[in-house]
Amino acid sequence: MHSEQATPATLGVRHREATLDPWRALAWRCIGPYRGGRVVAVAGDPVDPMVFYFGACAGGVWKTDDAGTYWYNISDGFLRTAAVGALAVADADANVMYAGMGECCIRGNVSHGDGVYKSTDRGKTWVHLGLEDTRHIARLRIHPQNPDLVYVAALGHAFGPNMQRGVFRSSDGGKSWDHILFRSSKAGAIDLSMDPRNPRTLYAAIWEAQRTPWSLTSGGPDSGLYKSTDGGDSWTELTDNPGMPQGLKGRIGVAVSPAKPDRVWALVEAEDGGLFRSDDGGATWQRLSDDRNLRLRFWYYGHVFADPQDPDTVYVLNIQAWKSVDGGRTFTQLTTPHGDNHDLWIDPRNPQRMIEGNDGGACVSFNGGASWSTIYNQPTAQFYHVATDTRFPYRVYGTQQDNTAICVPSRSEKGAILPSQCYPVGSSESGYIAVRPDDPNIVYSGAIGSAPGGGGVMLRYDHATEQVRIITVWPEMYGGWGAKDLKYRFQWTYPIVLSPHDPHILYAAGNVLFRSTDEGMSWEAISPDLTRQDAAKLEPSGGPITKDTTGAEHYCTIFAFVESPHAPGVFWVGTDDGLIHLSRDGGQTWDNVTPPELPEWTLISMIEVSPHDPATAYVAATRYKLDDPQPYLYKTNDYGQTWQKITDGIPAHDFTRVIREDPARRGLLYAGTETGLYISFDDGASWQSFQSNLPVAPIYDLVIKENDLVAATHGRSFWIVDDLTPLHQFTDQVRQAPAYLFTPRPTYRLPPPMGYGRPPGPGKNYMLAQGVPATYYETQTPAGETVRTFIDAGQNPPDGVIVTYYLGQAPEGEVTLSILDAEGQLIKRFSSQAANNQPSANAPKEPRVSTDVGFNRFVWNLRYP
Repeated sequence: MHSEQATPATLGVRHREATLDPWRALAWRCIGPYRGGRVVAVAGDPVDPMVFYFGACAGGVWKTDDAGTYWYNISDGFLRTAAVGALAVADADANVMYAGMGECCIRGNVSHGDGVYKSTDRGKTWVHLGLEDTRHIARLRIHPQNPDLVYVAALGHAFGPNMQRGVFRSSDGGKSWDHILFRSSKAGAIDLSMDPRNPRTLYAAIWEAQRTPWSLTSGGPDSGLYKSTDGGDSWTELTDNPGMPQGLKGRIGVAVSPAKPDRVWALVEAEDGGLFRSDDGGATWQRLSDDRNLRLRFWYYGHVFADPQDPDTVYVLNIQAWKSVDGGRTFTQLTTPHGDNHDLWIDPRNPQRMIEGNDGGACVSFNGGASWSTIYNQPTAQFYHVATDTRFPYRVYGTQQDNTAICVPSRSEKGAILPSQCYPVGSSESGYIAVRPDDPNIVYSGAIGSAPGGGGVMLRYDHATEQVRIITVWPEMYGGWGAKDLKYRFQWTYPIVLSPHDPHILYAAGNVLFRSTDEGMSWEAISPDLTRQDAAKLEPSGGPITKDTTGAEHYCTIFAFVESPHAPGVFWVGTDDGLIHLSRDGGQTWDNVTPPELPEWTLISMIEVSPHDPATAYVAATRYKLDDPQPYLYKTNDYGQTWQKITDGIPAHDFTRVIREDPARRGLLYAGTETGLYISFDDGASWQSFQSNLPVAPIYDLVIKENDLVAATHGRSFWIVDDLTPLHQFTDQVRQAPAYLFTPRPTYRLPPPMGYGRPPGPGKNYMLAQGVPATYYETQTPAGETVRTFIDAGQNPPDGVIVTYYLGQAPEGEVTLSILDAEGQLIKRFSSQAANNQPSANAPKEPRVSTDVGFNRFVWNLRYP
């Protein structure tokens, strides 16, 4: 390997007027990992046994046509939100699909949706059908003979009351909707079952539930079970029928047996809850099981599934998956590839064929669950934070929900970033992650409840020895307690930060700020409690039926922390209850610098100190857990004495999670929202979308590394846009110029992957670089550039010199790009006209120079004539 400065280039062009998206050439690439995220919606094709679908909790709709060997996204470019709560394929016409948006396993990090979408071509294209304010949809049911008759079970807002919730019906394929079951503004539909023999018979479960930043309420007088025998025109309540548990009800799962329609199963959250069965259509009930394994964390699971052919076989999904073959009296565990199981589709014609969704992805079985397809082929990881190291090529680190902290290469010498090159760096699923700049083998990570010993565990991982050491700040179990009973309170994703001035200094934040100078072997508190300490918000979470004290709802904690890169001991702290504090003396004294206009209880998600000015800081905040989806971004230029809100250009309902300033250009800002990425060239005065090909997904964190922008999505793994230097050089003068050639950044030539050389064929191709397989499609861009797109491995950056240029107007004639050596002698010339790129019939075809208005990129493969 050797470093090589990109050679000079010249651009020749004439213009005519035109307008196009200016950012399309600054493409993102997904580096993985191909390790699935949470799935609560699955479906199978009723005709083709190899075709299945799943909806990622924040990653859109995915399809396999080979029984789970490979998955590909089919909703990018159509869906406006990322979280899929329900999927259904019409039995009468497998071309017709519906997707209900917004997850209903309402965790603290739950993502909302925007109603219902429909496809009439097996997922190739989608149209929006309305019901935007339902926000969280739990179930879709389609009439077995009429694909235009569809029912929607909508939970509604998770963080507040609203009216668009309950059960909706459309008889015209989603063109219009009737609101056919409504209980109250604080209770919505969580399950819906249809009798396939008599589709006018429906059972609906209504759940009264609400989240706040500090609590979860599951259950109340508005929860209940309802039945309709006239297609939803009228409903009869079954909640207190003989045999049902008395008192308050919470979440209810319901399933009618297709094999015996009068048999109905109900999984009921109640003081005397459990699995109930009715053999007379819900008139009377009997409790068959009170096994706690079937109703752990009821609000998070709570579904029951009837076998389509055997009336005595029933499935219940929970932390484990359970199966009964004796009518629900006894259960045996059905092993799945990952814990926390949520959804199951069973083929009505062949019950051995099924697809299951869990916290690790979706998996397919053809033998009734005896074995499953892999979940390690789905790039739907949900990350909280991202960090990079000082290696070359640099590596990317993050903590993945429902999994571990992981390290992923930013590029690979094998031609693609293979799963075997990614490795865990700790068992933390939700916290921050920090890598020692002087020794990138050392990684610190932490999370609440997902590491050895539970609690607010922090880990030190040494890649050289592959040893993990617990370096928890305070050795106390966090699960099972309210925050008021703890000595220190730590957030679900509490800050872990290395000092930018001394890699031996490590910070961690609970409700106070801690510092360690010996790699976490000992800790000292260097601040008072910097939160509001509101006692009413420190009670145990859960109720009124069951508690849910996992620690995820611990409140009045520090959520954001940064030490200024300009001077040691200058600390900025933001809390989840809406305060910002600043210390300029190493924590001895603290000033409350909260913006006066910031609404109370706003979560301070991220604080960014400007790399260009020590007095300037930026804040990304959010109130979505208070049912307020507005963006909140602020800027100060005087250490927090005054603040300015800077959200102009970001949609009013796209809340913000992260803001970063480019270290190479002052005032160049990037902001991550619930649905994508925005960019500002004027220090936040105005924003515009910087999405390009980045899929719609929550952007939880961003880092700028070696002039690359790395995004941690919460549903689509890690993405990188390579080479931000054109943005550093993009000025008003460039924007107004007819054409401009940006100075390329230095390029590193890496050896090509070793393996078997063979020409690619149509469809899937298989790379065996150094004996490790990866699968790809080979296509050509409109300009003739050959591109390999991997479907089970991360994407490498382009192999060659990236030349970026800007066309302010559409050219009238030929555009040429000339590569010169240091003396100005021509090495190679490329043209927008194909004939001029192939001087002889035997010469290899060369890519054409693009003539699109806006940013363009051309990759020179470093080959001389």
